[in-house]
Amino acid sequence: MKNSTLIAFALLFVVVACNESKKKTASASKEGVTTTYYLIRHAEKDRSDPSNGNPELTPEGIERARKWAQYFENIKIDQIYSTDFSRTMQTAAYVASQKQVMIESYDPFDLYNENFKTLTKGSNVLVVGHSNTTPQFVNVIIEKDKYVDIPDDENGMLFMVTLANDTTNVQLFTVD
Repeated sequence: MKNSTLIAFALLFVVVACNESKKKTASASKEGVTTTYYLIRHAEKDRSDPSNGNPELTPEGIERARKWAQYFENIKIDQIYSTDFSRTMQTAAYVASQKQVMIESYDPFDLYNENFKTLTKGSNVLVVGHSNTTPQFVNVIIEKDKYVDIPDDENGMLFMVTLANDTTNVQLFTVD
């Protein structure tokens, strides 16, 4: 009987010790989490009907959306977010198809809220927005009013925002 009690206590000790070790490892790995946001503006939109508030992409825009998919081909993308407009969804669609990732909708008037931060933490995230919302989104992430609206004729700008530990890094690229 004494042996079985001793064995039970030993097993309990091992289980508790392993559990504590897992907690410490999980805590340490959360501290070392890196989140990367790739923020782009939608590709070229159809401007032939000024009264259309939700235009689709032009043939040039479709070609650019395909080029975005080529650009991200060797980059891990875990999540994709887009506003609900046709042009942003179409721009995101080629990358989403390639990566087999569903496009999630985001509210451009509620940028980078706590829920979004939690859902995207530790992920590589593509965010497709507009000439005004994309730089605003970057500004909210970095907590600085640094980036201005993207010129109307610029559809190849890419902001890469990396959050690691207490460090935030922004890189700006033009992709043609």
